[in-house]
Amino acid sequence: MSESLPRCGWAAGSPGECRYHDEEWGMPLVGDRSLFEFLTLEGAQAGLSWRTVLERRAAYREAFLDYEIEALAALSDDQLMERLANPGLVRNRLKIQSVRTNARAALPFIAQPGGLTAFLWAFAPAERNPVRAGPGTVPSETPESRLMSRDLRKAGFTFVGPTICYALMQATGMVNDHLKTCHRQSVCAAAPVLVPDVGSPHL
Repeated sequence: MSESLPRCGWAAGSPGECRYHDEEWGMPLVGDRSLFEFLTLEGAQAGLSWRTVLERRAAYREAFLDYEIEALAALSDDQLMERLANPGLVRNRLKIQSVRTNARAALPFIAQPGGLTAFLWAFAPAERNPVRAGPGTVPSETPESRLMSRDLRKAGFTFVGPTICYALMQATGMVNDHLKTCHRQSVCAAAPVLVPDVGSPHL
């Protein structure tokens, strides 16, 4: 990890953020469990810094069963309360409960062709590589993220507002929001998108 490489401004906050920016952020990501992880982490971030959540990522993976969606959907109230006492997590009752709620809401999607992956990626904008000249040109939400939020809420998900949904889209490469001066912009732009073609899986 070179300190001299040009990056997006937010990545300079800590070595962990820098590493995450250089290795993951903006790369096209598929897989129901992988996407559910980011849905969980972005929801946990609401009102907090990304650094706060990123530093707890390993604890989240352990506490939430490596994001095995069926197992999360089966968690009992007592098991959720145990996690609420876990100092490695963001100990907000509604955020902890939302993991089970969202896992249960995801079950119908993962049972369909393409799974949750196809459903979420269907909201990706037609232009996946917009030119972002500077931080002020990066939106906090878009028409696509508002549609994703609407349909996720309709399906029973929580902590899926338009800003959270747009952060999910940025993190998983549905949109490549690296600044044009960032060394990762062209890398993410050239990365293939390997999403199952199942038509429109929208509700």
